[in-house]
Amino acid sequence: MTDNRAAFEHFVELFYTRKRVADAFDYLVADDYRQHNPSIADGPAAAVEALTPKFDGSPDATFSVERVIVDGDLAMVHVRASRPGAPDAAVADIYRFEGGRIVEHWDVLQQVPATSIHDHPMF
Repeated sequence: MTDNRAAFEHFVELFYTRKRVADAFDYLVADDYRQHNPSIADGPAAAVEALTPKFDGSPDATFSVERVIVDGDLAMVHVRASRPGAPDAAVADIYRFEGGRIVEHWDVLQQVPATSIHDHPMF
């Protein structure tokens, strides 16, 4: 895979929109995947195990993709995560490509507050 943008957009569709975590990881994530989230171990299998309940296992959860940015070997997706009975969250997932596969991941999550001191939207 040499076109990181097209590959990443397909990964985003599988993972966030269709909530098919294992399929997304099989499609694009390398065996030596490095995870910077401190609650998930390295490797695609650990990520699939940790994330599947939040995506595949949560039929009422939605992940609205707001932005996709791809710049060379880096890609980012900005997502609004919604679950019934919980505040929405703003999520920025950052990925690094090597050899056409995702080899590294960072994430930043922020709860959407009920009120804000300004009218600038988070999305």
